[in-house]
Amino acid sequence: MHIERVTLDTVERVVPLFDGYRQFYGQQEDKQAAHHFLEERILKEESIIFIAFVEGEAAGFVQLYPIFSSVSLKRAYILNDLYVDPRFRKQGAGKQLMEKSFEYCEEKDARFVALETATDNVQAQKLYEQMGMNQEEMLHYSKVWEK
Repeated sequence: MHIERVTLDTVERVVPLFDGYRQFYGQQEDKQAAHHFLEERILKEESIIFIAFVEGEAAGFVQLYPIFSSVSLKRAYILNDLYVDPRFRKQGAGKQLMEKSFEYCEEKDARFVALETATDNVQAQKLYEQMGMNQEEMLHYSKVWEK
């Protein structure tokens, strides 16, 4: 297994995974829109995407969004998307993608990396805890507009 950073030249390799991720969360298949969205994020330097390959096949991806910590006066990151194709689950791709994300954040001297997950996503919660992440004792508020 190896992991690469996605660039404008390689964005098409992550599109099927990203579209699969969106479908997992109830969205309609739309590879063209997925490609456009990812291309814009990379072009505008609004996200960092890593893709994992198993025997040359795209197996999973992770996407980080940069933010800032005002208190620490440092950059921070939101690990917003982590997805492994069902054919490649339980082979360590998710863990390796998280490790690569943490390594990247440390290289950038980030204050923290944060993520959120559904309360019923127990498998993911186990991985996050194994990776040294802690559930914070904070309330999370959202205002959500229509999809």
